[in-house]
Amino acid sequence: MIICVVSDVLGEANNGTTIAAFNLINSLKKAGHDVRIVSPDSEKAGQINYYIVPTYTFGPLDFIVEANGVRLARGDSLVLMRAMTEADLVHVVTPLSLGRKAMKVATYLGKPITASFHMQAENVTAHFFNFQNIKWINNLVYHDFYNHVFRYADAIHYPTQFIRDTFEKAIGKTTPGHVISNGVNKEFHRHDIEKPANLKGKFLIYCTGRYSKEKNQQLLIRAVAASRYAEKIQIVFAGSGPRLKGLQALSAKLLPNPAIFRFFSRAELVDALSIGDLYVHTSSVEIEAISCLEAIACGLVPVINNARRSATRYFGLHENNLFKEDDYRDLARKIDYWIEHPKEKEECAKEYAGYSKQFDFDTCMHQMVSLLEETSKIKKEPRHGK
Repeated sequence: MIICVVSDVLGEANNGTTIAAFNLINSLKKAGHDVRIVSPDSEKAGQINYYIVPTYTFGPLDFIVEANGVRLARGDSLVLMRAMTEADLVHVVTPLSLGRKAMKVATYLGKPITASFHMQAENVTAHFFNFQNIKWINNLVYHDFYNHVFRYADAIHYPTQFIRDTFEKAIGKTTPGHVISNGVNKEFHRHDIEKPANLKGKFLIYCTGRYSKEKNQQLLIRAVAASRYAEKIQIVFAGSGPRLKGLQALSAKLLPNPAIFRFFSRAELVDALSIGDLYVHTSSVEIEAISCLEAIACGLVPVINNARRSATRYFGLHENNLFKEDDYRDLARKIDYWIEHPKEKEECAKEYAGYSKQFDFDTCMHQMVSLLEETSKIKKEPRHGK
């Protein structure tokens, strides 16, 4: 089967959408399918089955995109026609400019279409005039996503029931949805390694994710500063992003042990998490947070922001695995609790080890491949033939 995967954001694997797209592409190839990829990743130009489109220019707002370490594609009908003409199915990863054009071209050609939901409205509005907390503006974004992309899809992949419910409530419609986790790669499991000499005696807290407004990493810095055990705690922020300098400055100002900021490769991250003592998830906006599940798979007990717009809160198995929404003082209390109850933390880690098995990567990818295979059987008439 020939499958055309279209993604506005695809290049360096420094964000969840890109990683999810590559995971699906590799799983489709492993299943024996011919995958044709349309993206703005100019480094793949000339490679077989890669169809490269130019990047989109936002004028004075370009700095926002560049600061997030991504390039956004500009829709190109000719490139899309070449990639899709022989395809049995088109899969759209993102509801932006290229994804929108892909929907029109795929509909024109009469191709079965699937789409994944990897982007919350707040991922857009948080970067423009701080509109992320204005409900009616977020609802407008969801209506825009639906009208230009998702209403054309024969099947929609939602990573969590939370985001399906959120989207369908916002648009007031039921969609042809399928809830499938993005899955946790099998590489994520605890390695038996010792802390390096410079970290021995420290209580290591990891927080993984992009340094951006909606991720709220400053909550962890303020919580550790308020902790009774601030002197022994070392925070490690694993990631990259536009708020790095601000977080570094706050850390240097408030913490006796300034936080470590570093981007880790997958192998490095597994080793890093394996020597950790606790994982804190501060984000107030999240569709699934595979980063939290990866930490759990590496043996860490999580403390998660109980934020109403975050699906990650559903990973909290007990009261002490959640802190009150955006409340750094309550987070400090939960951190102190786990420091003071090491045996309970060990038992909780074992419980989470069993919990994380439902997010097995191979199982989730098999479900995704099956969804695309089944949807490809839908018979549609090309618009240009009418």
